[in-house]
Amino acid sequence: MKFCSQCGDPVTLKIPDDDNRPRFVCGSCDRIHYENPKIIAGCLPIWEDKVLLCRRAIEPRHGYWTLPAGFMENDETIQQAAVRETMEEANARVELQELFTLLNLPHVSQVYMIFRSKLLDLDFKPGVESLETKLFSKNEVPWNELAFKTIEHTLKLYFEDYQHKDFQFHLGDIIPQEQEMILVKHEP
Repeated sequence: MKFCSQCGDPVTLKIPDDDNRPRFVCGSCDRIHYENPKIIAGCLPIWEDKVLLCRRAIEPRHGYWTLPAGFMENDETIQQAAVRETMEEANARVELQELFTLLNLPHVSQVYMIFRSKLLDLDFKPGVESLETKLFSKNEVPWNELAFKTIEHTLKLYFEDYQHKDFQFHLGDIIPQEQEMILVKHEP
């Protein structure tokens, strides 16, 4: 950030009074510009024993598979964002169930919130951000072609819960460790 969005004058990176971390501060109007984590909302759309995945038509990770999810917009709830992203990426109508995973990615300042959801019909098709949409059982998931570790961990947790017919809420952090992204689970 170079200029204040309020007055247009230059900003500097400094620790404001009564704060503990560097922020962009305007030298003219004293406005403090806070940068906060991004929230990614999405669905784990389910039909019988299968989950709906989308093959990405955009970067990052073009051509890789993911759950329908994306950045939450202003003026919407997390539930609205999850349903909207599912419609945008897969043209899929869903009924939200419970929040299934909340995964923190502090190294990239993101929080993933994925809802378990029921597909209302099989009338889905790729949206503008997807090359392909398809239902996968556990053994059919293209595990080596998943776009993000958040998706891999969410799918593994889902199929584990599905096996036991006991769906839990999963809270955890995905952190880099020795050239791998690992999941550190927390008890909710």
